[in-house]
Amino acid sequence: MTTALRNIFAKPVDRPIDGVIKADDEASLRIELDEYVITDEIGKRLETFLDAYNNYDTANGVWISGFFGSGKSHLLKMLALLMENREVDGTRAFDIFEEKLIDQPMLLGALRKAVSVPSKSILFNIDQKADVISKTDVDALLSVFQKVFDEACGYYGKLPHIAQFERDLDDRGQLAAFKDAYGAAAGKPWERGREQAALERKNIATAFASVTGGDPADAADILGQYRADTRVSIEDFANKVKAWIDKQAPKFRLNFFVDEVGQYIAENVKLMTNLQTIAESLNTKCKGQAWVIVTSQQDMEAIIGDGKAFQSQDFSKIMARFGVKMPLNSADVAEVIQRRLLSKTDEGQVRLGNLHDREENNLKTLFDFTDGSIKLKNFDGRAHFVSSYPFPPYQYMLFQMAITSLSQHNAFEGKHSSVGERSMLGVFQEVAKKMADQPVGGLATFDLMFEGIRTALKSAVQQSIQIAEKEIQDIDPFAVRVLKALFLVKYVKEFKPTVRNIGVLLLSEFDTDQIKQRRKIEEALSFLERNTLIQRNGEVYEFLTNEEKDVEAEIKALDVDPSELSKEMETLAFDTILRHRKIKHLTTGNEYSFSRKLDDHLLGREHELSINLISPFNDDVASPEAVRMRNVSREELAVVNGGAILGHGSDGIVLSRAA
Repeated sequence: MTTALRNIFAKPVDRPIDGVIKADDEASLRIELDEYVITDEIGKRLETFLDAYNNYDTANGVWISGFFGSGKSHLLKMLALLMENREVDGTRAFDIFEEKLIDQPMLLGALRKAVSVPSKSILFNIDQKADVISKTDVDALLSVFQKVFDEACGYYGKLPHIAQFERDLDDRGQLAAFKDAYGAAAGKPWERGREQAALERKNIATAFASVTGGDPADAADILGQYRADTRVSIEDFANKVKAWIDKQAPKFRLNFFVDEVGQYIAENVKLMTNLQTIAESLNTKCKGQAWVIVTSQQDMEAIIGDGKAFQSQDFSKIMARFGVKMPLNSADVAEVIQRRLLSKTDEGQVRLGNLHDREENNLKTLFDFTDGSIKLKNFDGRAHFVSSYPFPPYQYMLFQMAITSLSQHNAFEGKHSSVGERSMLGVFQEVAKKMADQPVGGLATFDLMFEGIRTALKSAVQQSIQIAEKEIQDIDPFAVRVLKALFLVKYVKEFKPTVRNIGVLLLSEFDTDQIKQRRKIEEALSFLERNTLIQRNGEVYEFLTNEEKDVEAEIKALDVDPSELSKEMETLAFDTILRHRKIKHLTTGNEYSFSRKLDDHLLGREHELSINLISPFNDDVASPEAVRMRNVSREELAVVNGGAILGHGSDGIVLSRAA
């Protein structure tokens, strides 16, 4: 009697697992705490963080990085809950983690020490909190921090001037009395009234006057005065945080946990430097009592998409402030998937152990990619086979590389999207659910991963597959599977999609007839090639997309050294267009050597006459008159962006326009 795959898993494989952790979602906190997996690597990262947190020196910034779906948000949320030791469903967060760390006493001790420090965690997704704030505003990032801080203090974060009004009353010990007076005057709570402040001027004035002893007429536009006077600055924000901390218990800490900050700031150099300044100001004022812990994509190119290379350089400058680095890698994700999703029953472990022993000799060659392709992980012993089954180990790394490279080529909906609403855990669960009723012994094929990201892909990107599913599925369903696999590895340059390697991707049974499988793949590839869905380059087959867009994306992603640009401009101007090294005077027949200049920089020897090329990369290219005026006293022909500026020599002769 055959056993279905679903029966060997320790937990129902189709149980709800939120693959994407959201900072503001509190509905599943207990599940998220219970199911969080502390891998060996994450344990090391936690030790680094806790050492800095418990023994403050100068760093107050933590940078959690990782590729798409690697669990950054989950780790951030767990840290936020742990640091303030929040109670969830009657149990403290530390108590839940204490059970996970029973075999790691040093880490457990460090965590216990950190939790003993009284603190408050402000956890938020920066894009969600910036809903009405434009990124073009130079204070956009600060406004978000101010907003979440005001809300954490109990003030009205959406409008800074109202929050400041409440803070001032609170500092005087009059806020509670004002709320009571407003409720009596307006017949509704202040929390509702402040949302309609423009319509509640009279009631606000009445309540304010009653608690301050003033004349309601003088307070008729009290919020209008606050709106005019309230200004947000990083220094003021840091001072407010310090003042609030000083009112708390000794050594109290206020920690900002900011999700997806990398994507938010990457488009704007000013926002990048603002993040650094906010962290520095909090450090200067609060001396380690205010921390900023953020998450960001590991690959900067994936963050800024089709942005400029200089943004990456500016981005790197802020990293010094974030002295504690917590990178997450693919090994972490593989272990999390295996422990949360693929853990097996005792009977399942025995059954899979026997399967491993039977196939052990084949495993070394079945999943070995050849033909100069990347070396990917294979099964490493019996225990690894049991924990990873039904997924061959190469799939964790290759799928990560696939979604990262697809994102770099803007294949997903949304500027910074990756797998949309699915993390790697979510995608692997979808495949496991699809296979749940199959008998034990089969393997997950790589093309199945496509279904996990289908809904997040741009329609234009997957158009070829959609057409194939409509027109080819009934004729050759295997060819559609080949097409999906080729799509996933389209931009993974390290992977060579040869017939042999495609065969590894589509291996569904250990005892597959390799010769028959190869013939089947070759027929599918020929069919796809005839239908112009793929192209063949030697032994390698490639999924076809809009090549022009691909080339454009590659060019934009290329970081060109300015010195190389200058050298290319020099070659183009003085070796291709102006090949001669002397100017001939037609009347006398005399030849005169001339100096070659690029953006006022001399190239080679200097002579009395000169030709100066002002390149498109020079600041003066937009102001030719400035170049003209500068050339009045020079024996020089200045060429701006391909045209010539007429320069006057000392003898009064006007040089003619260059071709």
